[in-house]
Amino acid sequence: MTMRRLSAWLILLSIFLGLLTSSAPRPGDLAERVRWHTRPFEFDYASWMLAAFAIKVQQGAVGLPAYVNRENGKIAVTDYVWITAQINQAEEALNRLYADPHIPDKESASEHLRTQLRDLYARQTALAPIVEAILQEQISQVVADFGLAFLGQPIPAVLYHSTSVPDGLIISPRERIEQIANISLLPDLPLERQIALEEQVSREMNVSALVVPIGGVGVYPTMVTRTADLSWLVSTVAHEWIHNYLQLRPLGMLYEQSPQLRTMNETAASIAGNEIGDEVMRRYYPRPAAGSLSTVEWGGPHPAWPGAVQDGASPFDFRAEMHRTRLTVDALLAQGKVTEAEAYMEQRRQLFVQNGYYIRKLNQAYFAFYGAYADVPGGAAGEDPVGPAVRALRAQSRSLAEFLNRIAWMTSFEDLRRAIGQ
Repeated sequence: MTMRRLSAWLILLSIFLGLLTSSAPRPGDLAERVRWHTRPFEFDYASWMLAAFAIKVQQGAVGLPAYVNRENGKIAVTDYVWITAQINQAEEALNRLYADPHIPDKESASEHLRTQLRDLYARQTALAPIVEAILQEQISQVVADFGLAFLGQPIPAVLYHSTSVPDGLIISPRERIEQIANISLLPDLPLERQIALEEQVSREMNVSALVVPIGGVGVYPTMVTRTADLSWLVSTVAHEWIHNYLQLRPLGMLYEQSPQLRTMNETAASIAGNEIGDEVMRRYYPRPAAGSLSTVEWGGPHPAWPGAVQDGASPFDFRAEMHRTRLTVDALLAQGKVTEAEAYMEQRRQLFVQNGYYIRKLNQAYFAFYGAYADVPGGAAGEDPVGPAVRALRAQSRSLAEFLNRIAWMTSFEDLRRAIGQ
């Protein structure tokens, strides 16, 4: 890696740190009031970004992809995914063992599992920098081929780090569905603490609150949760890089300006991330032939989606039922029937749980968060017109680059509507 490239990365890091600090809520506003409750549990992005950036500089200085041919790179990535799957299984088994009241000596009973996990963690840690460098290089090549690079180089460079990702405390008014605060909390905060925060904030501020899991965060380098789903991983890395790309343009800079602009950002990033991820998988990790054996999970439910189950596991149509729920809730809230809407959401939550979709809490904050990801019709977005408009713009665009270069310079939903002829 040249010093020029190192300098460029440092400049970009300072830009993103500046944007991060400049987005802090003003004293006295609602987000700041929420933070009276959350400060001891908030995630420190600045420290994480500096540490992650140092890791990326080390990886770049070694030039790992240059020493790994395509076939060996594929083996390293698939080994990493397999090891991560084994870790997930072992951790689940360990949790079940410690929850079993019929096992008195849990230390002795779990010794084999804990030894296995130590070995798996060590192997995962050793492979992680190689795999991250390989996937960054592969995504960068696809991004360049899609026309989203300058002189063959994505700007900013594709940089990500797999890590434990913070949860988000989402706040919405009770009388309407709108995300008015999103506070990042420490990862793996105990569930009882999450519930206590939700209840405390909801009670004292008369709002709807929910702690949600996050799959990735578009800081720089981007952070992506560890997963055994390779297809989801590459799409999410691409999704978060699109946020970096947009952050240098008006749409990304105005992310927090309005709910419509947030949905435009997230939907555009989802569309682009999926297209880039699909091409990475097609080019470097084609699906095994039917009937062949594979230890790699090539695709599956979104790890951050609550209660996600494999396709075909249930005849219950989650997206259709969630869409129906959102429409009814919107109608009740429009009539001022807040209590009735909340009672209805609890009834529907129980229906989802009965059909294999574990949703701990279904409220206004849930829809405010998940409704912004509108790259697929239906679901939590309801009849919000922003998602369909973004999808229409993509359909009208001749390429992904044309789509992104059009939407990236928009500053309002009205710009989007004019662009699609509405």
